This record gives sequence, C-alpha cells and structure tokens, in this order.
Amino acid sequence: MSTPQGHLETLPRSVHLLLVLGLIALLAFPFAGQDFYTQMVTRMMILAIFAMSLDLLQGITGLVSLGHAAYFGVAGYVLAFLSPADAGASWLTSLPLAVLASALLALTIGFFVVRTQGIYFIMVTMAFAQMVYFLFFDNKALGGSDGLYVNVRPAALGLDFENKQVMYFFTLACLVLTYAFLRRLLWSPFGRTLNGIRLNEHRTQALGYASFSYKLTAFTLAGALAGLAGYLWAAQSGYVNPELMGFHMSAHAIMMVILGGMGNVAGALIGAFGFELFLHFFKDLPKVGEFDLGKHWQLWMGTLIVLVVVVAPQGLMGLLRPRSSQDD
Repeated sequence: MSTPQGHLETLPRSVHLLLVLGLIALLAFPFAGQDFYTQMVTRMMILAIFAMSLDLLQGITGLVSLGHAAYFGVAGYVLAFLSPADAGASWLTSLPLAVLASALLALTIGFFVVRTQGIYFIMVTMAFAQMVYFLFFDNKALGGSDGLYVNVRPAALGLDFENKQVMYFFTLACLVLTYAFLRRLLWSPFGRTLNGIRLNEHRTQALGYASFSYKLTAFTLAGALAGLAGYLWAAQSGYVNPELMGFHMSAHAIMMVILGGMGNVAGALIGAFGFELFLHFFKDLPKVGEFDLGKHWQLWMGTLIVLVVVVAPQGLMGLLRPRSSQDD
C-alpha cells in the first residue's frame, strides 16, 4: 500500500464531488434556513476549522495532542479583552492579534513538548493545557469560572458580525481558505517532510532534516489555526469561559478527526460536520418507557466512534474510497 493511499492524501473523485456539493449547499443554506439553523451550521464550520487544525498535528505530523483546546480558548479571550463594553472591536486588528496570541502560546508550549514522544507527548500537552485552564479558572481578573462576555460583536469594512448572515459567510470564507491552505501544505515540501516524520522520524533525521524545527513549526501553525476557530467561536457566541480550554474540547476535536479520517484534511472537515450532526441526532432521541435515550447521548456517541474505529479504521473517508485502491 502506498503512503498516499494509506492515508487518503489523494482524494477519490467521490470525495471531490461531495466537497463541491457541500460547498454549494453551504453557500445556499442561509437563504433557505432559519436563523437558528444558520447559527448551528456556523458553529459546525467553526468546529471544522478547529478539527482541521488538529489534523495538521495528529494526522499529518503524527502528534496526538490532548491540549489543543488551550489555543482555541485563548483566542476567544483575546477578543473578549479587546472588545469595549459598548462597542465592537475591529476584526481587522483583533483577529490577527488573537491568532498571534494562540500561535505564541503554541510556540512556547511546543518548545518543551515536541522534545517528547509517544505517551509522554500526549500527557505533557494535556498538563500544559490544564495549567492554562486553571490560570483562567482561578483568576478573577481573567474572568474566573464565570468567563467573559463579548457584548458587541466585531465589525470592520462594512462587515458587522452582529448580522448572522455576515458571520456565516465570513466563517465559510475562513473554512474554505483554511482547507485550501492545509491541502496545499500537505503536498508541499514542508508537508511531505512532516509526513516523513510521522512515518519514520529517525530516517527523516538521517536524511538531514531537523525534525524538531519541523514539528515545532507544525505545532505553532496548528495552534494559530485553532486560534482562528476560537476567535470565530467567541465572535458568534458572544461569550467565553475556561471550559473552552478544557479537556472535553480537545477530546471532541480528536473524535472529529478520527470519525472523518486522519491525514488528509478533508476527513477532519467531514468528521466535524458528521460529529455535530450525530450529536444533535442522539440528543433529540425520544424516551422509550422510562429510559431517556437522548439523556444518554454520550453512550451512543461513544458506541458510534468505537464502531467507526473497528469497521472503518480510516474513518468516514475510508468508506468513500474505491475498494480496489484499499486492496493495493
């Protein structure tokens, strides 16, 4: 099995068609849906950006992080701090600053954690994320456990995020640009080196590549993209709290990547939408006698993830791949 086939870096025509149809549907959705569903799909797109940022680490570089939500939450807090009480911040300045703050945090943490490997890397990323979480949770000056409100959403250049359709299409533009950027990176010399590090780091080092620098760059870039998602989340919800940095947010992103399929970016995109759709479906399940199916949605979601791992190790993307190429 070739490496591109093994990790679905080369997308089948069925996936290309699905992505094109999905983009068309997203472009048309706000004109057909209600405000509630427009906001719901906006949130799905934000989480898709978050999942794609993690796939850069987990699927492409082979670094499983349990603390990725730290960069997501920090960017949201940056927007909250930069937003005046009675006016919206300019997204022209607040967005770059939020992304930069997440990137700097990822660079600082990554300088220490990318020196570790395997289970040690996983645990150290989670430890750093918990440190950031409790820094905000226990500090009243940073909002404490109650969090902070973004009273007026950002606006600039005639784009006011208070308008739900403006927020929707701005998020869609960010989603498309993030996907295009990561797909281009995947096939660039930098992306091929990251792929080599995932497959055999020692051999990559023997070829003269400084794996530490490549992994640190990927870690920082993934943190910056997570910050983009966190900024959009705060701009849409108008509220941030320490839970955005918690373990459950990182775990959700991991499950999205696993559900869709790792290492090709498109899988993370599909997995994020699929995860959220399944989540809403399971939460809306009715009662059967005295047993509330919807109340136990975590059980059904966990069962689904286990089934996907067992039946389709390459995620939903693997199911869209022609059987002949799976057997190569």
